[in-house]
Amino acid sequence: MATKMRLQRFGKKAAPFYHIVIADGRAPRDGRFIEKIGSYNPITNPAEININFDKALDWLQKGVQPTDTVKAILSYKGILYKHHLLKGVKKGALTEAQAELKFQNWLAEKEAKIEANRQGIQEKDRNAKKEILEAESKINEAREAEISKKRQAEEDAKIKAAKEAAAAIEAENAAKVSEEVAEKIAPEETAPADVAEKAAPVEAAPVEVADKTETPAEESNKETAE
Repeated sequence: MATKMRLQRFGKKAAPFYHIVIADGRAPRDGRFIEKIGSYNPITNPAEININFDKALDWLQKGVQPTDTVKAILSYKGILYKHHLLKGVKKGALTEAQAELKFQNWLAEKEAKIEANRQGIQEKDRNAKKEILEAESKINEAREAEISKKRQAEEDAKIKAAKEAAAAIEAENAAKVSEEVAEKIAPEETAPADVAEKAAPVEAAPVEVADKTETPAEESNKETAE
């Protein structure tokens, strides 16, 4: 069976990390390998790829067969393109200088795309963080407004209770003053009645005297009778 260029898994269950290795196609996936030529971390954004360009190219020229995932990695790093250009040089389709110039142009374009992608990711992250901060700010403002509203309601309730208590005390004091004034005025108003009761017998005395006094006619009749 042909020699393979494949990934060998490491890392935790939720955080895989891979080595790029050259291994016998009959060997288990995570078993023995011939040579390690790089590493691949898919967790980061963009994915982190470290590979020995010259060794990978050399193994390709020797006829090693990359797996689909490793082939994508080799294409991304330009190793497959360089391998294709070298085939053209061997066939005489272009010189080594032309092949190198083509590769450098491709590499410059690739790096520009990678940088643009990196900038886009960073801008996206900044916008996402900005949106999160704005959302948190709105939530905090709403929470502060609610707390302020609650405090104001409590303060208004305290003021209202204080006013009601003051009004009750004022009403109670006013009632006490009214009672005291009424108590002071009541004896003065009943005094004339007492005087009238005491004066009544004096007015009745002449009537009794008049009842006992005899008129001249009664006296004349009395004398004739005698």
